[in-house]
Amino acid sequence: MHKVALLKGGINSENNVSLKTAEACSYALKKLKYELVEIDIKDQFISKIIDGKVSKCFNALHGSFGENGSIPGLLNCLKIPYTHSGVLASSIAINKKLTKKILSRIGISFPRPVKLDKSKYLSPVNYNQKFVIKPNSEGSSIGVKIIPKNNKENILLSNWDNSDDLIAEEYIHGKELTVGVLNGKPLCVTEIISEFNSFYDYNSKYVKDGSKHIIPANIPDKIQKQALKWAEKSYKLLNCRGVIRADFRFDQAANKLFMLEINTHPGMTETSLIPEQANYCGISFVDLIKIIMDDAQCD
Repeated sequence: MHKVALLKGGINSENNVSLKTAEACSYALKKLKYELVEIDIKDQFISKIIDGKVSKCFNALHGSFGENGSIPGLLNCLKIPYTHSGVLASSIAINKKLTKKILSRIGISFPRPVKLDKSKYLSPVNYNQKFVIKPNSEGSSIGVKIIPKNNKENILLSNWDNSDDLIAEEYIHGKELTVGVLNGKPLCVTEIISEFNSFYDYNSKYVKDGSKHIIPANIPDKIQKQALKWAEKSYKLLNCRGVIRADFRFDQAANKLFMLEINTHPGMTETSLIPEQANYCGISFVDLIKIIMDDAQCD
């Protein structure tokens, strides 16, 4: 049986999410009889991977360092097969602006960008509608802020660690949707109703009962098919591997679907969407982890 390194933790803002994902994945990997070496990447992790003489790595990392292609690049050099997407897909998907630029060319709609003036405070240029500010290269909705229409309050640059990385876009009213894609095949469409906020924020994702999930989503058949198609096309165009999640907003008034982003390392916690969708499709959590592990490879 393969000896597997489970990469987790780290020092970025999504450390806790990674640890929760790793805890769930550790249980499944042990059920599958893998010999497991759990490695927190905040401490001498490269030597631990090499000294551990592992034959595969399960990448349970979240956040910039874990999802930006750095870990796949390292493991490519070490010739150790790993789960999830490779260098190119990871480095593109973590960059929301670049993802939008690429996928919009194949007919996928995104919210319109809002230009920001960053001279002293953050303020929209010639725009007074409700809009969203978020880091270009973060996940788990960390740093996302909804700014109301005709906002009069000063938005401090100091609210974010890196103001140069911020992007803004129009706020899309309507239903929050997500589609998981496993080995190139879309699973289903989930509608997300957040209990704490008007969007699927950190607490909605990771606090128990933080959100209500409706499977399949209560949306028109045309929109459901469009979401599944866009998720599948994105997976293939970006050359993703393993499992990803594509997030959307459905504007019911305009009857129009908008993609928000692609996540190449979706959460695998007890409240996460991918395990829930897999279960809806008849795939247990342990079987889901087996499918992901079986696809482990280098670029």
